[in-house]
Amino acid sequence: MVIGLFGGSFNPPHDGHRLVAEIALQRLGLDQLWWMVTPGNPLKSHNGLAPLAERIAACELVKGDPRIKVTAFEKTLGKTYTAETLRAIRARNPDCHFIWIMGADNLKNFHLWQNWREIACTYPIAVIDRPGSTLAYLSSKMAKTFDYARVDERLAGALAFRQAPAWTFIHGPRSPLSSTSIRAARSA
Repeated sequence: MVIGLFGGSFNPPHDGHRLVAEIALQRLGLDQLWWMVTPGNPLKSHNGLAPLAERIAACELVKGDPRIKVTAFEKTLGKTYTAETLRAIRARNPDCHFIWIMGADNLKNFHLWQNWREIACTYPIAVIDRPGSTLAYLSSKMAKTFDYARVDERLAGALAFRQAPAWTFIHGPRSPLSSTSIRAARSA
């Protein structure tokens, strides 16, 4: 089974998240995509963070495709950092092929994540294009560090079967929606 892992606070989830998921499902040949709703991003303020149960319920309404499974692994496992969560997922699912999915907007700060190199060496990574972030795949510290491991996006369908580090940048339709702008519009 090939499973994509798409983590985030989803505060709130929106059609841009669904678009990233649809692109990942199609271009990566995923059997499932797990939305990993985090209790809270250690790099972001938790002010204005909706309760986890509300975000999970909202994700269920937005997700669309039945292959998308909404989860709260980090809360269940008691993990705070992505690297810890990925280790636990691998230990519990040794026969599955996983791909870490992220929006290009996260790529520019990926090197700030705890154990980011370990994450890049745990599972292949698919970076999905986002507005204003297209050039991140050329300029980010992660892209420069792992330039030798970049896979042409035309080969993305086989990414899950490559040994990490391996990553690709997938171009495609982009949604201008962001959780930050949605929250700002609601409070205005």
